[in-house]
Amino acid sequence: MEGLNIAIKEAVAKGVFQGISIPNSDIKVSHLFYTDDALFIGDWSSQNIKNLARILKCFQVSSNLRVNFNKSTVFGICVNAQEVENGALLLGCEPSAIPFPYLGMPVGRHMNRKISWNLILEKFRNKLSGWKAKTLSFGGRMTLAKAVLGNLPTFYLSLFAAPSGVIEALEKIRRNFIWGGPENESKIKWVA
Repeated sequence: MEGLNIAIKEAVAKGVFQGISIPNSDIKVSHLFYTDDALFIGDWSSQNIKNLARILKCFQVSSNLRVNFNKSTVFGICVNAQEVENGALLLGCEPSAIPFPYLGMPVGRHMNRKISWNLILEKFRNKLSGWKAKTLSFGGRMTLAKAVLGNLPTFYLSLFAAPSGVIEALEKIRRNFIWGGPENESKIKWVA
């Protein structure tokens, strides 16, 4: 990946690949890497896409590492669907649209809307399901609820401020799990 990083930086410096400029700064972004994951960001043009394909082909020949285009996708911002499809054909991968998940995070969603948090709420429901509540002791339910509530949303909550309705929904799921009832049924809570 370090070799690919150097190749992309060199291509940007020579004007072969056009990254995007961050407004009100001199910073240009052309790529982001995380372990074996790569995100290439650039101006939308067929020439830029062709040059990216050439850079990746040179990387493949020089490193003997192959880019898996079957797992790769192309996104266009303010670009019509036909152009995105044509760009994907140039690279040999699939066209896609925003919003999309990247490293488990929703990219392009309005995270100040409760509907954007449905994925996290569903994960909570799955982890703290009713059948688990019936098979665990009260102490076991408390421990599992604390572990899930403490760890599962940490990644999301460290990046996005959750709407109050989401926090209330998470607390309701946890509260009902601790007291052993299903989410849509009201049970007596013996302490606040």
